Amino acid sequence: MINQPQTQLAAIARYCAERGIALDVREDGWLLVLEGVGRRHLIFGYDLGLNSAVAHRLACDKAATAALLKAAGIAAVPHAFLLAPALGGRSGQATEAMLELLETHPRGVVVKPNEGTSGRSVTRAATKDELLNAAARIFETGANVAISPLIEIVDEVRVVQLDGKPLIVYRKQRPAVTGDGVKSLRELALSATPATEHAQLLRRLDAEFDTSALRAIVPRGEERLLSWRHNLEFGAQPVLLEPDALRDACAALATEAARAIGIRYASVDLVLADGRWQVLEINSGVKMETLGLHVPDVVEAAYFAALDAIFGSRPSG
Repeated sequence: MINQPQTQLAAIARYCAERGIALDVREDGWLLVLEGVGRRHLIFGYDLGLNSAVAHRLACDKAATAALLKAAGIAAVPHAFLLAPALGGRSGQATEAMLELLETHPRGVVVKPNEGTSGRSVTRAATKDELLNAAARIFETGANVAISPLIEIVDEVRVVQLDGKPLIVYRKQRPAVTGDGVKSLRELALSATPATEHAQLLRRLDAEFDTSALRAIVPRGEERLLSWRHNLEFGAQPVLLEPDALRDACAALATEAARAIGIRYASVDLVLADGRWQVLEINSGVKMETLGLHVPDVVEAAYFAALDAIFGSRPSG
């Protein structure tokens, strides 16, 4: 398997060593068997096994989560569900529904796999062709589609929470450059990025901008975002929020959202749009690989807290 969960595996291994728990690593770290303290526990992928099957499935379904949050009176970005033709969906009906959504949201829509993660296959669409092509690419994989309105996101915060308590709260700060009136957008982006990351950066830029935009000189003092996505995998940087009113408000909204779908351990993505904070999605599989590169101690502490919820708090003294 690829993309081994190295940060997670390292944290769990250290926890087990400290607690005298036997750890059996299988499938390149994707399947873990923990035995100790009078119990045997399984961890699969990024699912630590703290959530019920129903809560896990709900969190994996963007449209279902959005519907439940709306029913509970919690501010959330709406997501419409479209069934893949391979799973019984009718192409004609899906097309009609998508075009109705585009007409309802003239600023555009965001097309994504209904159960996707990490911003993969997420596409903005403002025209009929863009919308149908984006959906077709997802349908080709056999996945269902979720469509949300394109909103102007001013800020995005992720809350990793356990049993109503925030473990980590951080802002996803999108990469940006400031023009000097001499360099092009491409040149500015490359000069602000380590050489070892240039190849990956160029792939992201080619996907985000057309050639003319990349070659254009950025006027002095003007700031340009390098990505419309807030995902860490697409270049955003995590910024831990210090205890203050914003952190408290985000933590409270995340807790409210988690309770609405009955989930114990999750990462909740919140966005500031249209003048208010809203829930974008809830993730049952809490992935912290990229975050762990920036704040390893904070991430390890979160894993230890989650494992304590499974095996019991560490003895004091």
